[in-house]
Amino acid sequence: MLQKGFFILLFCSTIFVNGQTNRIVEEGGGLIHLEKQQFRFDLLSPGISFELGLFRNQSISSSLGLGIATYQEGYALGLAMNNRYRYYHNFRRRENLGKTVSGNSGNYVAAAQAIFFSQLRLSTDIEPDDYNLGFYGLVYGIQRTYDKGFNFNVEIGGGYYRGDGAPSGYGPLIGINFGWVATKRKSRKPTFD
Repeated sequence: MLQKGFFILLFCSTIFVNGQTNRIVEEGGGLIHLEKQQFRFDLLSPGISFELGLFRNQSISSSLGLGIATYQEGYALGLAMNNRYRYYHNFRRRENLGKTVSGNSGNYVAAAQAIFFSQLRLSTDIEPDDYNLGFYGLVYGIQRTYDKGFNFNVEIGGGYYRGDGAPSGYGPLIGINFGWVATKRKSRKPTFD
């Protein structure tokens, strides 16, 4: 049921973006604001991240790094895989204010999934000790990338923690990350018609 809801959200966000009345054009074609691809080394939560631009304001991203899960049943600290389907909602506003959108610098709403692997866990207070844990929910995030490639990403949300060998429940998701973008960022200026 939860996966069905995720795909419905994905479908509706695509219709919303494609149905907007203001049309943006860019010389040479391609994505307007989003980077086609962006690879990042995460420093605060050691790991790596990759983001792929899909449509005008939509991307998918995946990261592998240190994470913590906390919900009604307890907490888990260890290696986690985070996946997001992001919709950036303020690129045009940032440009109108003279702020950069390079490196996917913007605010977004995302369908979120996180997987915490039992084999790569460092600490937990959830019983039994051998389990996997998955998170499915929504987050709101802010991402900024600066001239030298330094990047920070903060997100907050909530959702359902599903246990494989452990009890399931609801809880928050908070992500704070600081890293360095290793891929070249575009500095093109789009035109609006």
